[in-house]
Amino acid sequence: MKEAVLQNRSGEALKVADLAHHLHPFTDHRALAAEGGPRVITHGEGVYLWDTEGRRLLDGMGGLWCVNIGYGRKELGEVAHRQMDRLAFYNTFFKTSHEPVIELSERLAALTPEGIDDFFYANSGSEANDTALRLVRGYWAAQGKPERQIIISREYAYHGSTIAGASLCGLPSMHNLPGLPIPGIVHAAAPYAWQAGRDNADPAYGAEAADAVEAKIMELGTENVAAFIGEPVMGAGGVIIPPPGYWKRVQEICRKYDILLIVDEVICGFGRTGNWFGSETYDIAPDILCMAKGMSSGYQPISAVGVGARVAGALREQAGVLPHGFTYSGHPVAAAVALENIDIIGREGIIEHVRDTVGPCMGDRLGRLAAHSLVGEVRGIGGMWALELTSNKVTHAPFDPLGSVATRVRNLCFERGLATRAVREGLVFSPPLIITEAQIDELATILTGCLDSVADAL
Repeated sequence: MKEAVLQNRSGEALKVADLAHHLHPFTDHRALAAEGGPRVITHGEGVYLWDTEGRRLLDGMGGLWCVNIGYGRKELGEVAHRQMDRLAFYNTFFKTSHEPVIELSERLAALTPEGIDDFFYANSGSEANDTALRLVRGYWAAQGKPERQIIISREYAYHGSTIAGASLCGLPSMHNLPGLPIPGIVHAAAPYAWQAGRDNADPAYGAEAADAVEAKIMELGTENVAAFIGEPVMGAGGVIIPPPGYWKRVQEICRKYDILLIVDEVICGFGRTGNWFGSETYDIAPDILCMAKGMSSGYQPISAVGVGARVAGALREQAGVLPHGFTYSGHPVAAAVALENIDIIGREGIIEHVRDTVGPCMGDRLGRLAAHSLVGEVRGIGGMWALELTSNKVTHAPFDPLGSVATRVRNLCFERGLATRAVREGLVFSPPLIITEAQIDELATILTGCLDSVADAL
């Protein structure tokens, strides 16, 4: 009976059913109902999506920063099918393992930065960052320093939406629930040159921005700080690019005070910055590395926490059980799909395509929009870019109310066939990494038309 209900339903019928039963993430449900329900996506191919009305969208966001190899890759479905036929599920509790998770761990050890050789699995980036927090605090407790509890994050950071992940976020909207952020998580200033009115290419600003981390450490007391967490490029916060020398100085500070470094590669990993990991792009040597999204290109929910020798050694040597894990940690189907996804990225030269074609082409096509009356700054690297909109190119003032113009442009882009995302008074882009120059031209053409229309209306 239920199978029949899901067959041959009109787009309107699906919207009605969605409004009746589906609670969406990060959604104003009253506004959604007033708009008549969600856009219902039916299928995808390459960099494009289609909805129930037959409209085509160029997916400028790669799903949610994750569909790195594009839609419709039948290889991944075939791998999932074979693995389900062989072993659909077994857990990795109770001293058991299976072939896909063992092979995936070997592959990740070969790809991740030097020293990251041990991996703990979860289902999302939020859970990975949650796990990192627990591992860090467990590590310091095992060292006889349980007072080292505080994790320093940054303003505008995004690290997930679990209680711990949301607390690690430096976005005020993520704390709009009672009790957030939880104790033991604080936020230092971000290296956000546009907001600071500084030149992001200036090494002096890089040093100054990094010194904000040291100032926060000194304020809290070095004996109380367990770790610093940061994204190589701050993604959901608005594609905030680190200035020259920033990450070098942050690492010097962490070493100086013996503070562990957690690098959140959930967005930057698996090619987004033009290398396998953002840590490679910015020469970062993490103690803990969190990954998800592009790990399976979104085809299966899977994440991993890569653990460096210092922390992993302590975990392996101490007696007793690590009281942490998930039913689906290292799920065999998800692990098999992630392996095939990683193989595709490698054998199709997608990393090189991002470095040599996507990054330069998006920089050129979007960079031309810096002269537009609504655009204050264009910034990005590899396959992640942002336009900062402004009401005044000199003072960098946003529009009032904040986000109103970016949201109008975003909505118009969707109407005209381009999926993008508004972040404060900016627009961010993270298309599938297989995007071609012609498709980047298409993206830029639609975006330019939408900016022009909104500028005319204003």
